[in-house]
Order: sequence, then structure tokens, then C-alpha cells
Amino acid sequence: MSLSFKPSLDPVVAAESLRKLVACHIDPLPFQLPIRRLERIYAAYAAYAPLPWPARGLVLTPEDHYQSELWLPLSVITPVFYRFYQAALKYPPILSSTPFATASSWAGIVASLPAGFHASSPAVILKQLLEEHELRLKFLFHSFMPQRFYGKGFDRYPEQHNFIRSYVQELKGKVNCLDAACGDGFGCYTLGRMLLEHKIAPELFRIEGWTLDPLECWSAAHGNFPHDNRKTIDYQKFLESLIARGGDLSIIFKQRDLLDKGSKTGHFDLIICNGLLGGPIIHEKYVLNNLIVRLGELLAPGGMLLVADNFHAGWKKKCPQEGLRALFVNNSFECFNVGEGIGCRKSS
Repeated sequence: MSLSFKPSLDPVVAAESLRKLVACHIDPLPFQLPIRRLERIYAAYAAYAPLPWPARGLVLTPEDHYQSELWLPLSVITPVFYRFYQAALKYPPILSSTPFATASSWAGIVASLPAGFHASSPAVILKQLLEEHELRLKFLFHSFMPQRFYGKGFDRYPEQHNFIRSYVQELKGKVNCLDAACGDGFGCYTLGRMLLEHKIAPELFRIEGWTLDPLECWSAAHGNFPHDNRKTIDYQKFLESLIARGGDLSIIFKQRDLLDKGSKTGHFDLIICNGLLGGPIIHEKYVLNNLIVRLGELLAPGGMLLVADNFHAGWKKKCPQEGLRALFVNNSFECFNVGEGIGCRKSS
């Protein structure tokens, strides 16, 4: 699947785009036997396990996780919900992004559910997901766009943004930019705002946002996060101001695999790759190296590559910035400080 979406706040356009990704109806019949099994294990849990039972927003103790896993093992629950994801989506889902890939217990999954979920039984929740389309959307976007993937607000890398403001003044002609791991779209919209503030007309720049996940691509384009109403309001307000100035005409979001060699090379004057290299998604040295090579192929001669992150100290220790810089240097990049993260140019 290869998708692309232009920014739009038109609900009809957003709904039409979403129908390409999410099934409107799921046949409940294949889930009847798994539901009955989940009902049985939850009945035993409710009869014998001590309080508290799983609940949205509950602060869990190690004992809570232990009791939940003892009576409601994820080894039983996870395969059923993976089948649900596969039935609900019109493309092969990235199951490693879901809460089930990292959760310690079913109780942990229930505690993190978005507003609108009140049950704690996996059978009841699954039945609700099969029957209620709006609740299903909340669960899907919560599953594939967890908060741990994102920061807060639009200016998440202020020092890098200051560098970009200076850099764009040097560029001549049409400016082609890529946010190589665009996530929820904040980087593209922030960059678009910066270019407009520097009197660069929309027809003189193009910004592409790439992400591997189709739901992320849709949310970025429409500023719509079904699992997070507050975020939707904030993003759409920001997007309204950008659309009013014509910035939306120069931005596009694409579902792309960065390592796919099918994309054109030597095209982008500025590539931003934040929150990806050296963190939970990409940290193995050989994958990092392959991705750095690919970013170099996408960069136009004389172009700029900027890399930053807000990973916690554990990832900094596992993949220190010095090691990341060395990989760039080994692949013929010149590296320098840009106030935040790393700036790179391809050596001539």
C-alpha cells in the first residue's frame, strides 16, 4: 500500500480518506469462540482475584500486574486482538506499535485506554469494538498512535527550529523539504509556518511528510485524532491558520518506507529526521547505517540533514550521539552542531 493525503479540514474528504484504511463493518462470527473463551477466564478472575480490577486510569502496582497476568494472561488475549486489528484495517497492521507489543498485563492495557471505555473484561471490550464504529476508531488510533511516540506542542525542537530559520534564508529557488519521520505532522506544519514567516510563497516550497503507518498519515493530513479530542482541537486550529495563508497547498503526507529504494533520489534540499534514529524504533547499528545511507541518497547536492530526538537517558546510553555521528562521518557526511541534535551535509 502506498498512500498520500493533502492537508484538509473538510470532514467529507477526511471520511472518504479514512474509508480507504478502516473497515466500516467487521463480521463478528469468527470472533464468537474467542469471545466465549475470554468470558470464561474473566469470570474466574472476577470470582477469585482480589481488588482492584482493571480500570481506565488506574495506577497499577506490581501486584496488580501479577494478578492480571495470572488470571488474564496476555498470551491468550493478544492473539485475539491481533486478529481484530487485521479485520478492522484494510492494510497489514504494524502490530509492534500496539499496546499489546509492550504491555506488562491486560490491566496495563485497560488502564491506558482513552475516554469512552468503561469495561475491564476483554470479552466485553472486544464485543463493543465489533459493534460500535466510533469506539473502534478510538481504539485503533490509540493503538497505533500511542502518546509515547510523540512530544507535546508544535515547537518540540526550538533550537533546531532557530537553525532552520537561518538556513532557509540561504536557499534560492524552489525549496524541497522532507520530514522523514513525520509522525503526527507537527514538523511539516511548523516548517511550513517558518517558510511563510520568511516571506517564501507557497508556490516556492514543497514539504513532504513520510510515515510508515497509514493511520498516522491520515491524522497528520486532517489534524484529526479520534482518540484525543484536545489534540484534534489544537491541531485543527493551527492548520486553519496555515490553510488561510495557502501553506496547505505545498504540503503532502505520504505513507512510505524510508528504506524503500523506489523513491526518487537526490531530491530534497532539507531533510528533517527527528525522534527516529537511536531510539526504540531504530537502534540496531546495521539498520541505522542503512537508513543513513538512504537519507544521503534522498538529499540533494549541498542539501542539509537535521537529526534530533528527546529520547530518555537509557536510549542515549545504548546509542550515544557520538556513535551516531561516527556513522554519519563513515558515510561521507560532514557533521556539526546546530544547537540541538546533529546537522549534516554530504561531503563533496
